[in-house]
Amino acid sequence: MSKDVLICGSIAFDTIAVFEGRFRDHILADSLKSLSVSFFAPSLRKEYGGCAGNIAYSLKLLGGQPVPVGMVGQDADDYLQRMRDLGIDTRLVRMLSDTFTAQCHIITDQENNQIASFHPGAMLRSAENDLSGNAACWAIVSPDAKDGMFAHAQRLQAASIPFIFDLGQAMPLFDGDDLRRMLGMASILTANDYEASVIEERTGRTIQELAAGLQAVVVTRGAEGASLFVGDTRTDIPSAPVADVVDPTGCGDAHRAGLLYGLANDWSLRDACCLANVMGGFKIAHRGPQNHSPSRADVAAVLQKHYGIDAGLLA
Repeated sequence: MSKDVLICGSIAFDTIAVFEGRFRDHILADSLKSLSVSFFAPSLRKEYGGCAGNIAYSLKLLGGQPVPVGMVGQDADDYLQRMRDLGIDTRLVRMLSDTFTAQCHIITDQENNQIASFHPGAMLRSAENDLSGNAACWAIVSPDAKDGMFAHAQRLQAASIPFIFDLGQAMPLFDGDDLRRMLGMASILTANDYEASVIEERTGRTIQELAAGLQAVVVTRGAEGASLFVGDTRTDIPSAPVADVVDPTGCGDAHRAGLLYGLANDWSLRDACCLANVMGGFKIAHRGPQNHSPSRADVAAVLQKHYGIDAGLLA
């Protein structure tokens, strides 16, 4: 059976500029009706991002076989080459010559306030990227254009490939009917604790009730770890200690990668969630979503020490 994992979702660039001051000193409440401001930002960095890109990166670190499914634009040559250099299979990343890759432009000040703009670019046409005919043991449908998320879910269901539904930043796009429709196709739901509360409100069902109709629900709770819901059983899994808390950007994606690795290798759901916690912990100690690089031995040591999981599983 194929060990490929199809990673459906956004592929994007994040450009982060740092303003060495405070927005509140320059944006005046009585001037908002005619706002025109410019911030001098001498510090700038460009990060490879997007949910599919981030999940594929962390899954590859673990030795998994990610196959990202996403749309990029004419400016993505360096991103595609980076994926290939890492050994990531890019056969289902489609490049459009008449648009740009999705990108988020962020300026942050010295108080960690942010002003951001997001250009969806090629992501808007993600539904055109047909994954049919590709074998895989697992998949994930992560944030992307809404019609693309549904198209991928329907194609995965038709191919009998189990998948995780990760609502994430796509939360504003999904009403209760949308969520119920997607959960009718998914095998596992993942969400952070805030997203979980929104899902409960919009579907009119508790997470425990939703878990009864799925293989599992995994709710991440930041520094408190994660909660695994299987049937009517809830298992709380504490986080592993982290070296430092630097940047939470992409932690959820690293967590999903750990969960997917466990699923693809027939781990128990509890052990897969432990691995997911470990990967989130390694990520948070580094700035940007794809700059952490623990070895498999590093990951195995944390699993053994903090969760009592046989390090040989990652040998």
